Amino acid sequence: MSPADRQFMLDTQSWVQSEGAYLKLQATKPQTLAYSLNDSPVGLASWIVSMIRSGAGDETVDDAFGGRDELLTNIMIYWLTETAGSAARMYRLIVMANQANEDSASPVTATRRVPASLVLFPREIQFPASWAERSVHVRSYNKMPRGGHFAALEEPELLAHELIRFIPIHWNHQ
Repeated sequence: MSPADRQFMLDTQSWVQSEGAYLKLQATKPQTLAYSLNDSPVGLASWIVSMIRSGAGDETVDDAFGGRDELLTNIMIYWLTETAGSAARMYRLIVMANQANEDSASPVTATRRVPASLVLFPREIQFPASWAERSVHVRSYNKMPRGGHFAALEEPELLAHELIRFIPIHWNHQ
């Protein structure tokens, strides 16, 4: 492993110790969590706020979403549609897909052929491009100046710009 890869491993271990409980729970018991989050609006709000607060530093939780109204709107969408469970289940499906790839006899997986644009927001775990290149066909790798777990809501313009920029890269290199 490169020095950047080794540092990523150390950073990941530290992150798992301080922030990884939600990942483990959602990856192993998403339906148990779903019942809890769909039963209590306060529980749901605290779960979502804990994701926003992760790595936020001096930022307020409200500001991460553009204000308290936007934050409450996001929480209400999860609450009224009862979709906290499906959002949590995504983590379980990722674990299952990774296990299937590891169990595969073929060293080349479909994900290695699919062009990928990696956009790293600073309040999420950072990984070097070399690490990602082991799993996906990296066509674009960019670090954003701000944003976190809910990047599409926190920084929609930054994310949209990256998507718009990536589409021509993908289509012109097939």
